[in-house]
Amino acid sequence: MASLIGTTIEFYDFYVYATAAVLVFPHLFFPTGNETTALLASFAVFGAAMVARPIGALFFGHFGDRKGRKATLVGALLTMGIATFLIGLLPTYAMIGWWAPLMLVILRLAQGFALGGEWSGAALVATENAPVGKRAWYGTFPQVGAPLGFIIANGLFLGLALALALPSTDPTRPSEAFLEWAWRVPFLFSAVMVIVGLWVRLRLVESDVFTKVVKADRVEKLPLAAVFKSNWRELILGTFIMLATYVLFYLMTTFTLSYGRAATDAEVPGLGFTYNSFILMMILGVVFFGIFTLASGPWADKHGRRKTLIIVTLFIIVFGFLFVPLLGAGDLSVMLFLIVGFSLMGMTFGPMGALLPELFPTNVRYTGSAFAYNMSSILGAAVAPFIAVWLWTIGEGSPFWVGIYLSVMGVITLIALILSRETKDLDLHR
Repeated sequence: MASLIGTTIEFYDFYVYATAAVLVFPHLFFPTGNETTALLASFAVFGAAMVARPIGALFFGHFGDRKGRKATLVGALLTMGIATFLIGLLPTYAMIGWWAPLMLVILRLAQGFALGGEWSGAALVATENAPVGKRAWYGTFPQVGAPLGFIIANGLFLGLALALALPSTDPTRPSEAFLEWAWRVPFLFSAVMVIVGLWVRLRLVESDVFTKVVKADRVEKLPLAAVFKSNWRELILGTFIMLATYVLFYLMTTFTLSYGRAATDAEVPGLGFTYNSFILMMILGVVFFGIFTLASGPWADKHGRRKTLIIVTLFIIVFGFLFVPLLGAGDLSVMLFLIVGFSLMGMTFGPMGALLPELFPTNVRYTGSAFAYNMSSILGAAVAPFIAVWLWTIGEGSPFWVGIYLSVMGVITLIALILSRETKDLDLHR
């Protein structure tokens, strides 16, 4: 539960920015005069956080492997919470010019730095305390923080949009009241959530697996050097095993929100949904994300992580070829697209909470799993929204090449899974 609550708060903070990157920041921080250029600039800042994540992984991983999981997780949560709260206080471009996007970039980097250390620590707290034969099931709980954080963040944005009458006649622009002050509320609200998260995390006990490492005097002085020396192969495989997951994740959230809201008669046409209607559809899709994340745990415990992910990755590759028929056949078809995409996201994301930590020994597990997870964020999530908008643009509004991009990333992940080993029967105490 501690890992679930913590990752929910961290992902809430991350998604608040992701939503604002589509809905608010192109208007307030990047007013270039061209909608596509403004959106790409906003996504570039969005991707900057992914570059900071491996740095955060190395920093928090070092202390997590040397000092323990508990204190490191408290530090990551505080860093994320403070950065998110300060974004809610930023002046806009109209107030101070280019200083505004510069400060936004700095705080976005701080968010990425914090999330780089968050996920792995939360996954380790869950899996290192799991009963025998249930590591994948326990490992899904920090993963469920992603859909829960999305629902809370976007639910809050949607509530504000409804309260302030976001105009249905212009799906590309929020109301003036929303742009003036209401967008800040979800960022400022993160302070309340961080207080709750800190209360929970300060009550954690250190995992028995790590405690045994300390008692045996097997703590690594330089975990990064050790993991690169002895586990470089696992670092590479873990990075590419996560690749399709990350690309699918950010296509289904950030890009899809842009494409769904773009007007049908725009220079680069989209689906023409209002923000209110499309975000409701996305929230419904994310419910399936959460359900299938939890469902993937028992399946991976029974049949193995590798076999489960190979099957799901094959479905992701096929799903990439269905972008055009599903997104071009009416409202029900678009809803089906969201449900299928988010369900696949749950099935591929859930087992990662167990698989990546299991690739590494206990004394370098935090550093190894965090670095692999977050290096994949650069190769996948950092560039996915940016590449997707570019492919959408050169496709003149068609999502065909966006889907092909997902399928290609799926093939790379499939190769990494085939080259990897099954980890479900490993003893973490050895």
